[in-house]
Amino acid sequence: MSIFLIFMLVIINFSGNPMKVIGIEVVKNRKPIEIPEPWKPAWWEPDVEPVKGLDFSFYRVYTDEGIVGIGPATLPALDSFVKKLLIDFDPFYVERFWEIAMKGRELTLGRQSYAGLEIALWDIIGKALGKPIYKILGAYRDKVMAYAATSQLRSPEEHAKQALQFLEWGIKAIKLRMHRANPNDDIEVVKAVRDAVGDEMIIMVDANQNNLSINYEFWSFNTALKVARKLEKLDVYWLEEPLPKFDLRNLAKLCDMVDIYIAGGEHATCIYELRDALLIGAYDIIQPDIILGNIGITGIRKLAVLADSFGKYIVPHVCGGGNNGLYLAATLQALGTLRNAPFIEYTLDPPSLVPKYLHAILKEPITISNDGYVNVPQRPGIGVELDEEFISKYT
Repeated sequence: MSIFLIFMLVIINFSGNPMKVIGIEVVKNRKPIEIPEPWKPAWWEPDVEPVKGLDFSFYRVYTDEGIVGIGPATLPALDSFVKKLLIDFDPFYVERFWEIAMKGRELTLGRQSYAGLEIALWDIIGKALGKPIYKILGAYRDKVMAYAATSQLRSPEEHAKQALQFLEWGIKAIKLRMHRANPNDDIEVVKAVRDAVGDEMIIMVDANQNNLSINYEFWSFNTALKVARKLEKLDVYWLEEPLPKFDLRNLAKLCDMVDIYIAGGEHATCIYELRDALLIGAYDIIQPDIILGNIGITGIRKLAVLADSFGKYIVPHVCGGGNNGLYLAATLQALGTLRNAPFIEYTLDPPSLVPKYLHAILKEPITISNDGYVNVPQRPGIGVELDEEFISKYT
């Protein structure tokens, strides 16, 4: 062993006190990021006005060694509990933070998700070690296949045209929304897209039955079954959220009766919801949200191991909006360590929901390569760098 290496090991192991968190900042835009056209997702109430811009908010977690971690935020202020917990906290004890602040804490309306802070701690660890997080945790892959997650309702012809455009860009999978009053009208959209792309594209369908406008009735079990069987004939890969999340028995029954994968779980508010869903066999594919479920990178990996033990897949939900780039980067770092994570959700609905606007706070947007995959970001930490000049114009 060289004298230099021995010297470095001595520095690493005996360099003094551990790193500490000395401050937390919440950064929020004062004006929205402008988009070229107003945007309104399929699951919103009909009388809600479309949004004309995108909001963003994120944490900066400061350390006594000058390393600053970043992670997406959900609320504009921090509560006293997490401030007291994190100040003087060693970022390398991220598992302890997860156990105390996140493991059993259900995320309810108006409550802070601490997952963005957990991501910021991981970002600090990666920056301290000079590696992207997934390579510190133990890498499995360097890229993940993207599915383009659309969000608005269009005519069958418009959806087909959009799918062909995605195909030209190298995208191999697309998700369509089912939110029309008559599910048969949704089936016609799927037929049009399948006819247009043939077998060159994987099609997923999202019914959003856990996040439904009050102007529509929830699907019954029989409706979900009929729709699933029609989608099977169109070679649809999965049907997402065909029933409310608490209807676990009927979800499990549906899984048993159809060949199409049943997916869901983005509205889980803690890991125990998805544990119980897996135990009863409610989903073939679980879709925890790294932030909104208060789950974090740590929780995604734990759920992936649990899902794998049941022979199930995990494809986390990734939110849109001005925070999308940070959501995506953190989720990719988690998926880079997993075998049973075949896709990454990639919000894409031109002209407004595109990387230029969704990832505007990043110096470099995260893009889909020509082969249909998204590379796991390679910078230390969560792998991305903020565009401070752009952010300063909006905060």
